[in-house]
Amino acid sequence: MPVALLALAIAAFGIGTTEFVMMGLLPEVASNLHVSIPDAGGYISLYAIGVVVGAPLLTIAGLRARRKTMLLSMLVLFTVGNLLSALAPTHGLLLAARFVAGLPHGAFFGIGAVVAASLVDRDKRGQAISMMFIGLTVANIVGVPVGTLLGQAMGWRWTFGLVALIGVVALAAVAALVPLQPKPTDVSLRGELRAFRRPQVWLAFAIVVFGFAATFSFYSYIKPVLTDITGYTPTAVTALLALFGVGMTVGTAVGGRLADKAPMRTLYVFLTSLAVALLLFVFTSQNMVLAAVNVFVIGAVGFAAIPSIQARILDQAKEAPALGSASIQSTFNIANSLGAYLGGLVIAGGFGLVSPSWVGALLALVGLGFAVLSGVLDRRPRRADTVVTSRAQQVAVSEVSG
Repeated sequence: MPVALLALAIAAFGIGTTEFVMMGLLPEVASNLHVSIPDAGGYISLYAIGVVVGAPLLTIAGLRARRKTMLLSMLVLFTVGNLLSALAPTHGLLLAARFVAGLPHGAFFGIGAVVAASLVDRDKRGQAISMMFIGLTVANIVGVPVGTLLGQAMGWRWTFGLVALIGVVALAAVAALVPLQPKPTDVSLRGELRAFRRPQVWLAFAIVVFGFAATFSFYSYIKPVLTDITGYTPTAVTALLALFGVGMTVGTAVGGRLADKAPMRTLYVFLTSLAVALLLFVFTSQNMVLAAVNVFVIGAVGFAAIPSIQARILDQAKEAPALGSASIQSTFNIANSLGAYLGGLVIAGGFGLVSPSWVGALLALVGLGFAVLSGVLDRRPRRADTVVTSRAQQVAVSEVSG
């Protein structure tokens, strides 16, 4: 694999760290800035809103720019956003800084996926894309735990200062290792938006919204389940979250290879497996060993389909690969919010802390349904071509006979 993918993975590591580390530092930040935990939750929400807003807008703004220039610009904005987070003196300014830090997230991954795919042969696109996203998953194994411990020991500002430093390293790596690509020609906003008329593009978004909301429904409430139901200590839960990250990394790597061979079949298999794994957790959550194994499996099958869905959008939105790929990142954050909301809804309804798992299983099945529908639409043109060819052959035979 090209060494340029390492640069993209380093950037993804930094982005993944800043996205998730706030969850572990929320009590410290809230206490330091004298706000309640619910108010501090805005630091997570504003980052997500930044992703949803920034992904399409920044991608559209950079349509005529070189992709490497866009990647570097997004990393500069990422670094500035995290530096502002580290220095923010008030609650309001930290909210603004988190919004700024989230803006380049989707655009970077969207353009990065296009660049990664362009660096390799078509039959290795899934692996190349997965290499970049492995940086995101490794952040959950190393970046988030280390950032959380650093913030708890020395103050949360040091964590975001460290993330800003990672942004500088990623900026240097991308500048040195990613080749300069041709400047896009004959691009227009109308042409880019034309790709969004296709039902297959919207089906890809639907697969993400429901299929990945399944994982986030489970993950959003994993800590109280593992402590209150399974019986783990808070310290042990940190290790289990790292285990979840290991599962994400393994799943992304395996999913990348399978995406190159059969992307739709990969979606079918892993969405089905995710539904089964989430349903099993309702029962395995009562046992420490089985719960730990189940956490790893959910991490693996929950993220194994990401390379397939990224490759899928590159195929279905050929006129707008960067915009389509960036929009997928916005959709992931919508899935995050939807999963957390529905999981919280059933807990508030009195169904218990484990109930988000069976809600996640249902969401995964809905995502699978959209994937199957997308696959059926894929086969329709082939059937039509077969019918046309068959009729042409019949006409030719009749003409020869005549």
